[in-house]
Amino acid sequence: MMAAAGGVIGDGRTGAVVAAVVGLLGVVIGGLAVARSAGRISTGNERAWAMTAMVVGLTGIVLAGLHLATSTGGFGTGNGRAGAIVAIAIGLVAAFLGGLTVARSRRTALTG
Repeated sequence: MMAAAGGVIGDGRTGAVVAAVVGLLGVVIGGLAVARSAGRISTGNERAWAMTAMVVGLTGIVLAGLHLATSTGGFGTGNGRAGAIVAIAIGLVAAFLGGLTVARSRRTALTG
């Protein structure tokens, strides 16, 4: 498959891209959960959003870790190793946002 810039996007990068997209989805869900817990968006079940963000973020981390474990070659070879490392960082952000929301919901439940 040819990319628009003339480069080839092969199977080596696909795993890293999928992991990054899953991680970004987790960050979006986590951001919504944090906004809901802060009262910026209509209140709902923030805890469910937070748990979803954590699960999706950890799924992205696992996918990126599997890609790192199974890819061959080093950085700059087109195997997506650097992308997988970025995907791990994105997944960690998603898990952090979910955890932050869970902590806020616990604190609110204790004081309210």
